[in-house]
Amino acid sequence: MMRAADTRPVIMADDELPPMMGVAVFPLHDQGSAAPRRRWLPNRLADRLFGLLARGAALFTLVSLLGIILSLIVGAWPAIREFGPGFLVHAAWDPVRQDFGGLVMIYGTLITSAIALLIAVPISFGIALFLTELAPAWLKRPLGTAIELLAAVPSIVYGMWGLMVFGPVLARYVQQPLQSLLGDVPVFGALVSGPPVGIGILSAGIILSIMIIPFIASVMRDVFEVTPPLLKESAYGLGSTTWEVSWRIVLPYTKTGVLGGIMLGLGRALGETMAVTFVIGNMNQLNSASLFEAANSITSALANEFAEAAPGLHQAALIYLGLVLFLITFTVLVFSRLLLQRLQKNEGKRT
Repeated sequence: MMRAADTRPVIMADDELPPMMGVAVFPLHDQGSAAPRRRWLPNRLADRLFGLLARGAALFTLVSLLGIILSLIVGAWPAIREFGPGFLVHAAWDPVRQDFGGLVMIYGTLITSAIALLIAVPISFGIALFLTELAPAWLKRPLGTAIELLAAVPSIVYGMWGLMVFGPVLARYVQQPLQSLLGDVPVFGALVSGPPVGIGILSAGIILSIMIIPFIASVMRDVFEVTPPLLKESAYGLGSTTWEVSWRIVLPYTKTGVLGGIMLGLGRALGETMAVTFVIGNMNQLNSASLFEAANSITSALANEFAEAAPGLHQAALIYLGLVLFLITFTVLVFSRLLLQRLQKNEGKRT
């Protein structure tokens, strides 16, 4: 019987005879070289150093957050001690009489942010859907870049444009026709009442919606693109329309990123200062439910009064407003996390 040739590798020097057929040869150029150094110690030190740096960055963020909260509480303590929780539901704001309440500013901040989200979220969803599913290849990149460039426009430019261009257009072509049409209707007449000057809650909400659309649309577009093509192609193969694929496949798969983009836009709307200061009217009043009445927000009140506020109760009341804005933002983030966990739990139940 014949045995199969041995094909095991043989290490030989360069000057030795060539091997027989079927034997692999690996030249040995440096037989006297030392064994390779052990690298586990440097790698271990590098990993430990990286872990310490990452932990330090996380602790720095936490310490900075706690420092901001403590500084706000210390600065606002005179107002907290004087007014207590009643500050949140008190509408008066009189620096002369040292009577302060944050209800007007809190209401203006919440209602303008809500209007901005109601306008921006559907538009951003449509933009992301068009860019990922419907737009031709030659249009996706320039259109996406143009939308993202809206985020680079300074907020003060939005405010000036809203005051000098958008405000008069809103007053002439929206508010006046609505007042003529709905002025005598009991509920809707109150919503459109007020002098047609183009500044107020609705104007501020629309300007904010234009400002947050680039953030929400960009995040939605990015998360829509990470949906596995196999899922969408399978849905299309079963006869689903583009809307059905987007609503039943893409949106459930990317709900975490979509919710994160919406929260990012809401945070920008809650904290915007200069654009709102230009177009909201800066009036500490809560006389009617009109969307066209001048109002005030927390950020605009801080921008207008903090530089001229005298040390004491007035300045402490403004810092109290900043603390309230911080708590509102924190509450919104906590609510979004709870909502996301509930959505994931329900998704698991359906599965």
